[in-house]
Amino acid sequence: MQGKKSQRFIKRIIDIVVSLIVLLVFLPLWIIVAVLIKATSKGPVFFLQERPGLNKQIFNVYKFRTMKPGSDKMVKGQEVMKDDDRVTAIGKLLRRTKVDEIPQVLNVLKGEMSLVGPRPERIASLSDYDDEILKRLNISPGMTGLAQVSGNIYLSLKNRYKFDVYYVENFSIWLDLKIILRTIGVVLLGEDRYVNKCLVEINQGAKEVAATKEETVSK
Repeated sequence: MQGKKSQRFIKRIIDIVVSLIVLLVFLPLWIIVAVLIKATSKGPVFFLQERPGLNKQIFNVYKFRTMKPGSDKMVKGQEVMKDDDRVTAIGKLLRRTKVDEIPQVLNVLKGEMSLVGPRPERIASLSDYDDEILKRLNISPGMTGLAQVSGNIYLSLKNRYKFDVYYVENFSIWLDLKIILRTIGVVLLGEDRYVNKCLVEINQGAKEVAATKEETVSK
């Protein structure tokens, strides 16, 4: 991240401005979602869980609750799929449209997260990190990320980490904008539409697809 202080400053300004806009514009939606969650299942409206952020700093991530109470135990590397019966009826819609992630604009405003960055994982995952994977904690976690617009749950955990590390080592405002634009497509069309349509190639020395200047990953 050396030499990128100006871009980090711009990134923070974008985070604050966009989060405030989302918070205000979607406030009526927040109320509707809260009512639907309470009306269709028992339990709280919001799901809070401790996650490791920048430099392993622990914070509570905010989400709309999409699963039945007591069903948040996860198997390492195993994502919640579309047909998971632990997900409530309204939860399936919230997860498909990514509306469940909107409360994380509060994390962004607090400086705990960014709009774009590696997704914050559970604390238990830290025990499996090696020096390479630890690099994903060298930047604030994001509401969306390179792995999330490259197949996300359809990728192996190992490949998601590769995308995360690529992002940390190649962060730029331009890459953020491309990820945000791709996120709109993911919300509208679904994550499965972007399997094998990655923004970057990570298998053997990554390079940005369709970029005018080749960028390689140090592995």
